[in-house]
Amino acid sequence: MSDHQRPSVTPIEPPLSMAYCDYIAHTLVRPSLLNDSDTHSEYPLIVEVSRVSMDLHKDGYMLSTRKTILCKDHNGKEYRIVIEEV
Repeated sequence: MSDHQRPSVTPIEPPLSMAYCDYIAHTLVRPSLLNDSDTHSEYPLIVEVSRVSMDLHKDGYMLSTRKTILCKDHNGKEYRIVIEEV
């Protein structure tokens, strides 16, 4: 290699920042919904809460860090709660 040719250098990427979608879904959102549905109240507002769903490809690998929780109120109205980074 001559003095005029230098090997290509890959630029250093900034460190990836963590996404806390799992943490928020599993420790803040779902427990809050479950707390209402399991309350000792005779008439809880939330009567059904799904497990936390991941955003997966049909082959099983993660497409994104997005998490989804489904729930139902005492009137039968269904809700989808999505936790994703912005």
